[in-house]
Amino acid sequence: MGQEFVNQTWVNEFILLGLSSDQNTQVFLFVLILVMYIITVVGNSLILLLIRLDSRLHTPMYFFLSVLSIVDLCYGNSIAPQMLAHLVLAQKLISFHSCVLQLCVSLALGGSEFFLLGAMSYDRYVAVCHPLHYSVIMDEGLCLGLAATCLVAGFLNSLMETVITFRLPLCHNVINHFACETLAVLRLACVDISFNKVMVAISGFLVIMLPCCLVLFSYTRIVIAILHIRSTQGRHKAFGTCASHLTVVCMCFGATIFTYIGPHSASSEDKEKMVALFYAVVAPTLNPVIYSLRNKEVMAALRKLVEKLR
Repeated sequence: MGQEFVNQTWVNEFILLGLSSDQNTQVFLFVLILVMYIITVVGNSLILLLIRLDSRLHTPMYFFLSVLSIVDLCYGNSIAPQMLAHLVLAQKLISFHSCVLQLCVSLALGGSEFFLLGAMSYDRYVAVCHPLHYSVIMDEGLCLGLAATCLVAGFLNSLMETVITFRLPLCHNVINHFACETLAVLRLACVDISFNKVMVAISGFLVIMLPCCLVLFSYTRIVIAILHIRSTQGRHKAFGTCASHLTVVCMCFGATIFTYIGPHSASSEDKEKMVALFYAVVAPTLNPVIYSLRNKEVMAALRKLVEKLR
């Protein structure tokens, strides 16, 4: 324990290798990530503003969407600004304490997002399968409880991974990543990390599979309920209430499944960078776009706001 403490305190900062060492590629990535970061901030902030101003959006579905937007905003801000700075700086440095904080925050927000998608699928299940009791079942207390549970579960999982990661003695301080990520930091350890890898695998399995099971259960029941609707218009309306959420679910869960189960052409380090880049930059950018373009109520609220401003 004493040796671990000495080695840990000796590493005062880390060097991040980033996504690429090629200057032209870095310029391209800077422009791309900057545009996506702006869309993330503006898009998610706009969704929060619309939900706050339009009373028609004061429903459980949009409550969860507002929580998801806050998570996306925080997630993007935990990594994207640093990425942009490092793409124009010669030295890509991050202090030890900043690295610990970044890992903890990004893990907590990433886990919370998966749990939130599971909670949102349950909300859609109640809306489609029990429409007459929807407002009674999905009352304010349940919505707040589900949201708090998702955030706490994400934080506890993050705390566990962060503690077991940074308690290890480190041999060097060069991280082959653009941010502080669990497996990338573990590779710096001077000791056997088999236990850590098992714990990370179990943690990842639970964070992904528990919400995934809830999503599968909810949408199985939703599909059965929709098939029992006789009118075509009724089926379209029922499916329309789930379309945006289902698109985001397929995008988020599909990216993880494809990355880890798909073709194994890229190295494990490259796959880890792809996953981190998707969830920290791409997903927070696409979520508000999907929920606005595919949602008539959000678009109606946006048109109403534009008319007021005019």
